[in-house]
Amino acid sequence: MTWTVVVPLKSLADGKSRLRGAAPHLDHDRLVLALAVGTVEAALKASEVGRVVVVTGDAEASSVLGAMGAEITADPGGGLNAAIRAAANTETGPVAALLGDVGALVPVELDAALAAGSAYPRWFVADAEGTGTVLLGAVRGDRLEPRFGPGSAAAHAGSGATALTGDWPTLRHDVDTPADLARARMLGLDL
Repeated sequence: MTWTVVVPLKSLADGKSRLRGAAPHLDHDRLVLALAVGTVEAALKASEVGRVVVVTGDAEASSVLGAMGAEITADPGGGLNAAIRAAANTETGPVAALLGDVGALVPVELDAALAAGSAYPRWFVADAEGTGTVLLGAVRGDRLEPRFGPGSAAAHAGSGATALTGDWPTLRHDVDTPADLARARMLGLDL
């Protein structure tokens, strides 16, 4: 089964506001872009992934990620879930939404999660804390039903998605806070 991976991405200036100043050697936009580059690069290298579609309205992110091989779709507005739905609903095959802040991700972990998810009609991978969602998948794009936001793991479980419980530390570790950034660097994020 080959997956289309949708990566929603806010504008670099607006994304990851809690990380402002967390990497003094990088300005904020460079930090947000570095997280997205790490995420998209791993997805592009994953053998289970056929296409990576980045949904963004940011010109610089579009240019950099497009040059890497990602397809770029304009952000329709309306927030994270609307951005994911806009890209996913056009897909007739397997689709997964991957957050753009999993910068230490290694392709083998994404492959393992996608392979495990192939056994279910709809599934998700919770973040390291168990409250958020880093990856949501479905056999068809219009069945994805994203519910990202605070408490998304419970929201996805409550909507009938199966929780995958594999040991995937680089996949489960999204970066929201300076402490998350430090952990991601220990997992291999190169900044």
